Amino acid sequence: MIETRRTFCRFCHAACPLDIDVEIDEVSGREVATAVRGVLDDPLFEGYTCIKGRQLPDQHHAPDRLRTPLQRRADGTFEPATSAGALDDIAARIRRIIDQHGPRAVASYTGTGAFQNSISMPAAVAFHAGIGSPSFYTSITIDQPAHLTARLRMGSWEAGWQNFRDADVLLAIGYNPLVSSYAPSGGLQGTNPFVMLRRAKARGMQLIVVDPRRTELAAQADLWLQVTPGEDPTLLAGLVHVILRDELHDREFCDRWVAQLVELRAAVASFTPEHVAERCGVPADDVERAARMFAAGPRGTAGTGTGPNMAPHSTLMEHLTLTLNAICGRVNREGDRLESGNFLVPGDTRRAQVVPPSDPAPGTPHRVKGLRGMPGEMLTNVLAEEILEPGEGKVRCLIVCGGNPVVAFPDQLRTIDALRDLELLVVIDHRMTPTAELAHWVIPPRLELERADVPTVMDRRFAAPYVSHTPAVLAPEGDLMSEWQVFAGLAARLGTRLPLPGGDLPLDGSADDELMLDLAYATGRMPMAEVRERSGTIVADREVVVVAADPDATGRFAVAPADVVAELAEVRAERSGAEVLAGFDAAAYPFRLVSRRLKHVLNSLGRELPGLARVGTTNAAYLHPDDLAELGVAAGDLVEISSPTGTLVGVAAASDTVKRGVVSMAHSWGGATTDDQVRSQGTPTNRLCTVDSGWDRLTGMAVQSAIPVRVGPVSRAG
Repeated sequence: MIETRRTFCRFCHAACPLDIDVEIDEVSGREVATAVRGVLDDPLFEGYTCIKGRQLPDQHHAPDRLRTPLQRRADGTFEPATSAGALDDIAARIRRIIDQHGPRAVASYTGTGAFQNSISMPAAVAFHAGIGSPSFYTSITIDQPAHLTARLRMGSWEAGWQNFRDADVLLAIGYNPLVSSYAPSGGLQGTNPFVMLRRAKARGMQLIVVDPRRTELAAQADLWLQVTPGEDPTLLAGLVHVILRDELHDREFCDRWVAQLVELRAAVASFTPEHVAERCGVPADDVERAARMFAAGPRGTAGTGTGPNMAPHSTLMEHLTLTLNAICGRVNREGDRLESGNFLVPGDTRRAQVVPPSDPAPGTPHRVKGLRGMPGEMLTNVLAEEILEPGEGKVRCLIVCGGNPVVAFPDQLRTIDALRDLELLVVIDHRMTPTAELAHWVIPPRLELERADVPTVMDRRFAAPYVSHTPAVLAPEGDLMSEWQVFAGLAARLGTRLPLPGGDLPLDGSADDELMLDLAYATGRMPMAEVRERSGTIVADREVVVVAADPDATGRFAVAPADVVAELAEVRAERSGAEVLAGFDAAAYPFRLVSRRLKHVLNSLGRELPGLARVGTTNAAYLHPDDLAELGVAAGDLVEISSPTGTLVGVAAASDTVKRGVVSMAHSWGGATTDDQVRSQGTPTNRLCTVDSGWDRLTGMAVQSAIPVRVGPVSRAG
């Protein structure tokens, strides 16, 4: 018997609605997903799915999927165990660590995979609250912490930046939603992005793309600025310079809501189009044209993605992007209707006013580098140092939930040393990743079709007030726990609470996914019962309409605080962004390695699936054909790529979409230390990163894109 069941995809965060055909054995009752289709009559996605989501049956029924907990033996091999036995042992070890070292010594890391599970992160946050540990880390602070820190430092607009649906211009800086299904607020989201872009351009929207590679998005641009990697802050300062020089900013808005405009003018005065052209490798006329196109609007936003957020001066780059929006008045005004529903977060009211600037790093102090955490979490870029640094507060236990630090964290060898230094490493994952291979315990979770969910990330970014919820649509097989059940089971054994917005989660075994959803999102503006009832619909009657500012509102955007002015002066004095990485001969590393996304994988997830492996089995090193010719390298050859701090071997590929002098590679591939399987497993670009120099002074962000490298042929056979 075959049943068709409605759900939504959580391979990435785009939340595409799906119909899943489930074959049910009438004797055993076993359920097997056999086919995946987009939902043609969905009012937002209109049947859109991507190649990753269509592999869900293979992911769930893979023969090598882990289905029972594994414990590391003394000889490094693993033996199966029960989930109850695993939780008993892990809880006992955590109790000893807390008794000996204090609660801060117990850390967790929520990776990209767990971000697609709406009740995983709330459970982890609650677990930390219950044991009193601030050592909560997520993938947000690996690649884009500047989105929050820059907003805190500068101030934000309570009603948000303008909507994409009626934008006249879009400035996309280093992101590619046609592949990643991601865009910042006001950008092109992953909800049917090809059709959405085509419709936007048909209504006259102009698209400006800043990227060293002619991405799928850049190929559709009205103006493409092929910037030299690492020079985005210079380019953006140049755009601000032109807008202020020619009085193209929204003067009425700035008079009311923007502070420090005089200081900003002075700080960008030397970033002339001629200087920008020399530094960034783009024509001065295009700098002028981009500034005028964006300023003319009259509606539309600028936003950034992973590439520039992982490059030098990442928080400054983000600040300048927000500054472009602020000085051009690109905010939702009184009477405007917000694009997304924001149904899972509190509050129906959004005022047309500035949330005043505040401390950009208000969290718990780190023990290294003088850094402080973000609100509610610590900085993942310094987690390895927090493990290795001696003294009180040293992390002794790490629970990795849906992540793969060995190939994702910067400075790979230091990360491996740190993971091996732990007294307890627990990895919650459905496959044996390079990180799981180092674990003391590997706990297999229920996967997306086996759990209830809501799309927390996209609730704030859907292109309409769209509501989505799914029950579990597939019965799990094996001794599996959802991530929240791991944290609940540990809390029960430790005698601690799991406090959620709607109250403490019962720890007597009576809780299920739906109760977790009720408690985790109890303060949302739409009750969870209504979310379930209206799932898969656009709820036009619940749009948020922006209200007037408070009469006594005094908040103003801080566009030129002292540290921003000082960092702009540093950038102006540099010859290239790579100078933040001190102590190497720049001439010896003439290339810049940049990160990229691939359509068929999400970071390290997906390359193990047959349908996706057919698309590609390695993260090729893409170079311009002329660069390959000068190096004496042919496409398909192995190349050695070295930074000032590391070396890897990659498979060369030719692409005339890549700027000369650039190596473009996807991150989170490969294994722990060797390159002998580079053609079948790829290679980890994080081996080329260091956490010792060039890190952002607010976020600790390591330079993980625009990395200075040299490239040469590999003589040994591949």
